[in-house]
Amino acid sequence: MQPHSSPLLITPDFSRSEYVQITPRAAHWDYLNFAARQMKQGRLWHFETHENELALVVLGGICEITSNIGKWMDVGRRLNVFAGMPYTLFLPPETRFTLEAKSKQLDIAYGWCVAQEAHPARLVKPAEVQIEIRGGGNVTRQINKMIPPGFPSSRLVVVEVYTPSGNWSSYPPHKHDEHLIDKAGNLLEADLEEIYFYKIDRPEGFAYQRIYTPGKIDELILARDSHLVLSPQGYHPVVAAPGYNCYYLNMLAGSAQSLAATDDPNYAWVKETWKEKDPRLPLVTMEME
Repeated sequence: MQPHSSPLLITPDFSRSEYVQITPRAAHWDYLNFAARQMKQGRLWHFETHENELALVVLGGICEITSNIGKWMDVGRRLNVFAGMPYTLFLPPETRFTLEAKSKQLDIAYGWCVAQEAHPARLVKPAEVQIEIRGGGNVTRQINKMIPPGFPSSRLVVVEVYTPSGNWSSYPPHKHDEHLIDKAGNLLEADLEEIYFYKIDRPEGFAYQRIYTPGKIDELILARDSHLVLSPQGYHPVVAAPGYNCYYLNMLAGSAQSLAATDDPNYAWVKETWKEKDPRLPLVTMEME
């Protein structure tokens, strides 16, 4: 089966160090840039944030980052996303840095967007990552919160999601494509651009993601390892193929540093049927390292 030729699907090009990349212009949205890069030991990568804030997640391996505002050594630990918890480095605007791969192989992902204001650089270590086991039954999944709502960033939100074999996530389907506030001033829904960057625990594995807005868009996308799916609007549930654990990295940016969302009212009732959590979770922990 050939990958769906949806404009929302970006497939990797491993002939390039930066094997996945998207810009606001290419995505037809306003804020979020994203890329993933593989590097061999001793290789260097130079980057400048300019007016942007940036979040860098070590997917696998170890690196060292030297910048005009500080130096971070031994960033990273897990061999891959299924082997442990993440290191995430947040950097503010006007940061110039050089990253050096310290392990035999290094796999990193990074997202950036224009910042409304500058916040201090911060390395979020594995022990600081909050784990949430969300949902129930075959809709149970693990959320690793690295840059959650309330983190001192301008727009960026970053989490990892682990969906066990055969389970669903981002379910009930939810959306965050309008900025809605109630009469008391409470944020009900934020207008957020979002990427889903996939890793599957075996190379032949896959997941499906549906992205839909009634009357506007309805895409069913085959997502394989290292595929990138854009979620610019609409509801966007995911299901993992039986036999294969699914990981995706979510980075979001938009009208608020928030995850405020609205469930599809046709499916929200499913929450009331959940009684027990899937005992296979969590899939990754501090102890496994």
